[in-house]
Amino acid sequence: MDFNFETQTSVLKNLVTKDFDAGLIFSSQASGSIIKGFDSPSYFSPNIDDNYIFHEHTRDMIVWFLDNTEPLYVFGPLGCGKTSMVKQIAARLNYPLFEVTGHNRLEFPEMVGHLAVKDGGMFFQDGPLALAMKYGGIFLLNEIDLLDPSTAAGLNSILDGSPLCVPENGGEIIVPHPMFRFVATANTNGTEDPTGLYHGTLRQNCSFMDRFCLCEIGYPKAALEEKLLEKMSPELPADLRSKMIEYVTEVRRLFVGSTNDVYSRSDMILDITFSTRTLLRWARLTLLYQPLSRHGISPIVHAMDRSLGLRATPESRTFLYELAQRIFNVEYIQREA
Repeated sequence: MDFNFETQTSVLKNLVTKDFDAGLIFSSQASGSIIKGFDSPSYFSPNIDDNYIFHEHTRDMIVWFLDNTEPLYVFGPLGCGKTSMVKQIAARLNYPLFEVTGHNRLEFPEMVGHLAVKDGGMFFQDGPLALAMKYGGIFLLNEIDLLDPSTAAGLNSILDGSPLCVPENGGEIIVPHPMFRFVATANTNGTEDPTGLYHGTLRQNCSFMDRFCLCEIGYPKAALEEKLLEKMSPELPADLRSKMIEYVTEVRRLFVGSTNDVYSRSDMILDITFSTRTLLRWARLTLLYQPLSRHGISPIVHAMDRSLGLRATPESRTFLYELAQRIFNVEYIQREA
């Protein structure tokens, strides 16, 4: 479909709300809980990912959608699926979604809109926040903890449900559509980053954070990630997929400074970890690097390096090799020179 801004936004005006059974949408079992969406997708609705698997953290977000009275702040470790979960819920509800990524130079007017030139004249083109408020959609502000706190505080009245005034458009007043939703994602809970891993994140204003309903998301459970691996990389042997999940689980334990009895090492805390997306990358590359086995190179170790290991410190990378040798069968392991 060719994109024409005026045509696509005009479609938003004609969207019709629809009631969905939340259970049928997200678990294939009727629940009687009604969640509102739209009867058809628009250009701005995310595409449905048929391979996506909703996990236990979805319920908090669904409950928020069922009775939305406040904006939602979703936080959790890197690559745990915060943004993808929001998008896949929106996709199944045919919700328009307008996405912005926060950074320390992002200013409030950039979210609202800007003046543009057309046919020799000037006109105001709505930005993502204005579109979501005007027509009913999700405004998704990713990496909100990278935003300058003073800029974030400029959203306070919007978060309280007040209309948006657009001085650049002749003082236009946009009253929030009943279907308007505000979702923010972050790696921190808005206070600070005690790990030192998320450079650039900023402590947000306490008054600003007080306006949000919070949702913490972690990595999916091992059984679910193994099911996801099976869907995304079915060519990998089942026993290898299980070992990959075991390996990833232990790396995550070490990342947060805890171990189990099998692979315990009191002096090791890793400086990197596996996100779900890194796990899927590892599986994909393992398949692509299979021809290396003919040259005495382990595809799974080679793929692990390209997916994660090369970002580690030398000490962490050495331990990743050692851990791999302990978890995987010897046929999969041969450290590269």
